[in-house]
Amino acid sequence: MVMSPEVDQVPVLRDSAAAARHLARICFKTGPPVLTGVELEWTVHDAVDPVRPVDAARLRAALGPYGPTTLDPTSPALRLLRGSTMTVEPGGQLEISTPPRAGVAALIEATQSDVEQASRLLGAAGLTLGRAGIDPYRPPQPVIDTPRYRAMRQVFDRRGAAGRTMMYSTAGLQICLDAGQPEHLLSRWRLVHAAGPPLLAAFATAGRHAGRDTGWASARMGAWWRIDPARTAPVWTPDLADRDPVAAWTAYVLAAPLLCVRSDGPDWTAPPDVTFADWIDGALHRPPRVDDLEYHVSTLFPPVRPRGYLEIRYLDAQPGRGWILPLAVLSALLSGPDTTAAAIEVTAPAADGWHRAARHGLRDVTLARAAAGLFDLARGALPRLALPSALHREIDNGLRRRREAAERSRR
Repeated sequence: MVMSPEVDQVPVLRDSAAAARHLARICFKTGPPVLTGVELEWTVHDAVDPVRPVDAARLRAALGPYGPTTLDPTSPALRLLRGSTMTVEPGGQLEISTPPRAGVAALIEATQSDVEQASRLLGAAGLTLGRAGIDPYRPPQPVIDTPRYRAMRQVFDRRGAAGRTMMYSTAGLQICLDAGQPEHLLSRWRLVHAAGPPLLAAFATAGRHAGRDTGWASARMGAWWRIDPARTAPVWTPDLADRDPVAAWTAYVLAAPLLCVRSDGPDWTAPPDVTFADWIDGALHRPPRVDDLEYHVSTLFPPVRPRGYLEIRYLDAQPGRGWILPLAVLSALLSGPDTTAAAIEVTAPAADGWHRAARHGLRDVTLARAAAGLFDLARGALPRLALPSALHREIDNGLRRRREAAERSRR
């Protein structure tokens, strides 16, 4: 492979210690928690016949100049009016990524405006956004093909069909929160993991796929668990509750197999079972660079991924404005050390319940009890988010209903 002069200037990683130092710099940026962001993903459907496939040409025409270059290499990829970018996932799912905002209310207002703009673009083409975390109507079908996606599919196919289900049929909600001050990093890191199983259970929307009941509350997360635990398992677990987040993440990154190796050509296939640590030790034809490490991180999909901030990835896509509720819950639970500590205590019995949450949702009594406790804590801390009164009432009422649902499921 011929490298450009710019690529040649990227620092080479000669040992694991250098990789660890770089990961610490880019993945855990501590400081006052101010900014919040979201990434909203949806399956896309024909508005009249949701079973009908939606191909790349139809998406390209609908999104026009806002479409990503993976859909149209000539697209200017304009931002939506409030600053969000749009991407299209390999199965044709649409994703909106917001700029971070100082304040939950500002984030909600701007994001909802961009969601409405995207909906208008799709609506003019006879398309509509899905309302679930997995496609309820259609089987997995590729729409976008890139070297990354081809390499990803090849790796995931070694373990069965779950990879294609994830790539082509699932849609998630990602919430991005600051890592916080150094002295609070461990507790915030611990809570966003420990709250995962009860919140996954409470907000599961992915039970029906390709015209049938899957038997899972979240078949989306069920697919993730079956892909490759070396890149999808949680980094934090209750048995290692006090482990330093930076050390835990570094070990996870270096031990994960390569998903792909970028090149100038169309084939990015990685040798089977070669980890990033192996690459550093000389397993490939050239040593890895800093940008290779950063790209490798982008191919890891744990429920919480540190990217300078904490990217919370375990929630199913929500219908309509439903995405606002889990955003408010997590923001409120992290709004002060006292609430965070109380939430950690509430989640302790459920913190290892990832598989039960995806399979059974709130039918699991331990998860339902933890979810109800988290909703109580979030409602109590909601005033700290300084929301406009109408938005505060909307969220408080929504959380009250969610708590009641969690209580009912325990009976």
